[in-house]
Amino acid sequence: MLISNKTYNVLRWIAQYLLPASGTLYFALSGIWGLPYGEEIVGTLVAINAFLGVMLGISTNEYKRQLRAGNKDI
Repeated sequence: MLISNKTYNVLRWIAQYLLPASGTLYFALSGIWGLPYGEEIVGTLVAINAFLGVMLGISTNEYKRQLRAGNKDI
């Protein structure tokens, strides 16, 4: 599963910064302001982030494998 560099970089930014920051913010605000479903929303974000991390890892490994094989199409 190879993806473009731009797509990879955007997804990596989402996984490294956006999802963890959003989850932290919502969890904190739900405790302070009584927003609903704090644990459920943060749990969902963590699950999405874990899935995204695995997909990015697979893409990275495939890219490295093709580099080692000398694939000129990447």
